[in-house]
Amino acid sequence: MGDLHAEVKEFLSSRRARLSPDAAGLPAYGGNRRVPGLRREEVAMLTGVSVDYYVRLERGNLAGASESVLDALARTLQLDDAERQYLFDLARSAGASRRPPKRKPSEVRPAVRQVLDAMADAPAWVRNGRHDILAANRMGRALYAPVFDGPRNPPNTTRFTYLDPAAREFWRDYDRIANDAAAMLRLEAGRNPHDEELTKLVGELSMQSELFRQRWASHDVVFHRSGLKRIHHPVVGDLDLNFESMELPSEPGLVMNVYTAPAGSPSADALRVLASWAATQEFESTDASTA
Repeated sequence: MGDLHAEVKEFLSSRRARLSPDAAGLPAYGGNRRVPGLRREEVAMLTGVSVDYYVRLERGNLAGASESVLDALARTLQLDDAERQYLFDLARSAGASRRPPKRKPSEVRPAVRQVLDAMADAPAWVRNGRHDILAANRMGRALYAPVFDGPRNPPNTTRFTYLDPAAREFWRDYDRIANDAAAMLRLEAGRNPHDEELTKLVGELSMQSELFRQRWASHDVVFHRSGLKRIHHPVVGDLDLNFESMELPSEPGLVMNVYTAPAGSPSADALRVLASWAATQEFESTDASTA
């Protein structure tokens, strides 16, 4: 995350720059504005605070800002749900005393693994906020075989996306996946700005990927709760899968992802072929280990 004040400044100024006076319901006097988007004075007026106070906010001084002010600012800048959450997370971090971060779970409880394994027909896995895959069922490992084939353990989907050449073929919507991956990490950085492992991951990706540096510099944030994932699997070909991401109340910070396909669809047929292939791979692995 670097300096929190700088992050707040960049985030607020970038959201202000994208909002035109017309979109904010303001008359645009003259055709030669020196700044893109809204001026600070206009944001202050629409938010109901003084210009001096808003300038302090945009300089990174969110500590002490009330919930009503943050709500008003989010409305003024027309933030979506993820951006609003990010703003509140930044304000919480700005007002918190520096203390050791809470320990993040590095393993998944046996009961959660049992839930994964019980979903025999649906690819499923559990990840943390850094996108490390901490546990997966057989179908999950088979579906994300290229991710699991990487040299790092635990496998990390964002590291795969930006640093593994196979990702551009695996993700059929590569640009959207890359955008979302960086935006999700940015959102996590707002929640946990003192996560040293997250800082290391962002540093690694920034050093090795120009594309990640560009995406990170956009300061975009996004929720990743449900949607369509289009994959080209090296064994079964193209799949169009619906996914649901569910936070685990018993394991704060962990999320379970589950993938399904509509009954009777080509992707459902491909999942059945994938299940057969996964069972064969597991049998061959077990047979080799006992030989």
